[in-house]
Amino acid sequence: MSRAITVGNGNLLVGIDSRGQVRDFYFPYAGHSNHVSGASGSYVHRIGIWIDGTLRWLSHDSWEVTTTPDQDSILDVITARNNELGISLNITSIVHNERDLFLRKILVTSERNETRTVKIFFGQEFRISESRRGDTAFYDPRVGSVIHYKGHEAFLVHALCNDKSFERYSIGLFGIEGKEGTYTDAEDGELSMNPIEHGSVDSVIGITHAIDGGASVPVYYWITAGRTIAEAQSLHHTVLSETPERLMVSARNYWHAWTHKESKDFSSVEPALKFLYYRALLVIRMHADNRGGIIASSDSDVLNQGRDTYSYVWPRDAAISAHALDRAGYFDTAKSFYAFIAKLLEGDGYLMHKYRVDGVLGSSWHPWVRDGMYELPIQEDETALPVYMLLKHYEQVKDLEFIESLYDPFIEPASDFMCSYIDRETGLPASSYDLWEEKFGSSTYSASVIYGALNSAAQISTLLGKRSNAEKYRTAAEKIKHAILTYLYDVEQKCFIKLVRQDNGKIVRDTTIDISSLHGIINFGVLDVQDIRVANSLNVIEEKLKVPTSYGGFMRYEGDNYYRTSLEAPPNAWCITTLWIAQYYIKAARSRKDLEKPYGILLWVRDRASQSGILPEQINPHTGEHLSTSPLVWSHAEFVITLDRYMQRHKELS
Repeated sequence: MSRAITVGNGNLLVGIDSRGQVRDFYFPYAGHSNHVSGASGSYVHRIGIWIDGTLRWLSHDSWEVTTTPDQDSILDVITARNNELGISLNITSIVHNERDLFLRKILVTSERNETRTVKIFFGQEFRISESRRGDTAFYDPRVGSVIHYKGHEAFLVHALCNDKSFERYSIGLFGIEGKEGTYTDAEDGELSMNPIEHGSVDSVIGITHAIDGGASVPVYYWITAGRTIAEAQSLHHTVLSETPERLMVSARNYWHAWTHKESKDFSSVEPALKFLYYRALLVIRMHADNRGGIIASSDSDVLNQGRDTYSYVWPRDAAISAHALDRAGYFDTAKSFYAFIAKLLEGDGYLMHKYRVDGVLGSSWHPWVRDGMYELPIQEDETALPVYMLLKHYEQVKDLEFIESLYDPFIEPASDFMCSYIDRETGLPASSYDLWEEKFGSSTYSASVIYGALNSAAQISTLLGKRSNAEKYRTAAEKIKHAILTYLYDVEQKCFIKLVRQDNGKIVRDTTIDISSLHGIINFGVLDVQDIRVANSLNVIEEKLKVPTSYGGFMRYEGDNYYRTSLEAPPNAWCITTLWIAQYYIKAARSRKDLEKPYGILLWVRDRASQSGILPEQINPHTGEHLSTSPLVWSHAEFVITLDRYMQRHKELS
């Protein structure tokens, strides 16, 4: 289930599904560990209403649930209406910008005429440190709250209505020893008041209030997060003293100010695109850890179909996200990423597949052995792209001291590696995995990124007075460009191909049409957008990679099977690849009329976003629903980059 809302502060990151239920709860890093997610998908923090002898959790079909963004506050409002109960809920959720505090305000409204007693239940299913063993939950009479803890994580749960705290609770086993979960204890409207349990545990708290006909009552719910129980308790006292309403207002004001701190001229686009731009920036920031890492996604539901999540720092994805932030004026977050990734460079000058936000090497499926021989399991574009984007960062902020501080530990060794990691026969970068993490060889995209990165390294070297390095990197880049044009452009197909590789001393060409090949060539300056080979490649891509259904968009490459709905169905469209086509047309535009096509693609993205402005990785070609992970930070970053380029080009052509 896609995430309707993602809220966070760089330490605490919370994902909420389309039914208003918490599905992800990361702490103390924005991306590690997830204390709710389970591979079965069954872990959830739920909200339920009991009235007139009937309990309905928000997951029940009787609720009509919608998510509507508040254009002014950047907050999302979840509206839930239950005709069976005669109750409606208005739910706002936020993570405080300064404190590790998740806050929710639930406005409960009776849609019947008579006064009725309503019980509001909150169920918590923690899986602390991503393991259900050894958790403890207990009712703490010292603070009148339920506390879940294990090791160095503690979470305090509380609810308040008209200055009255919750009066009932229950704690029990969840998913073991035949126990479905303590949330079932609420079905009769009562809770057993069991004060403690350990193992795989869940908890439920309940608060009761009489509501007059047609009236509303606000209920506040919060979870404080700490490295110790004492920390969680101290933050709880802060909430009580400052009041949850005041803290929600201050957090809302902060995030609104953050998203609008840089003025932009949006007069050339419709308001919906402006909102999606701000929402994209907020999504990127929510996934940026305060120590510098930017994860690909917080949506853990991919565990239901795979072996791992997207909550890792891919150097490529994160560098693109950092560049999007730079373009929008959020230099500090981008700077933190570059400082973070520079520390992870291996001794020989390359970056690995992906990392956790705490700087530890992430999981991988790339082997260190191929055909019985040692082989470096990298995607070389992930080493190159941060170097390329660092020059873009400098051009925005002119922070010479920062660039110089990264030159010796990162820029120079990474660039030297790129110069040396070359296939002797072709002159292309030596084989590595392509950006889609599937095929091994010298791909057009990776070679193009490396070409761009070495040119960027040459400019940085010149800037810092390192002329011999500048010449070395510039010469290496030109050799790679010559090799790209020699080996990776298919004259017969009139298109740049996916890759070439060495097989028993022979050069084998993979002529698959891949949209990243064109994007690499034009985005990193291998050829001008007006070059006939670029135009030819675009024609082939538009013929072969456009999804042939009413939902449209562009697939990654011919025969792409990742999350494909069936063998009979065409491959799925990706937001990223479709936006790349828009970027081509923006760059190629010579009049405002030429901008109509990329503007249409921006509107296509608008139509594929969720109600709350969330963009996925992929789009179902027959239904338009989100597939794979959602939100995908890379999708949001490409939208920011594309819209920014569009508005800039629109202004230039005036």
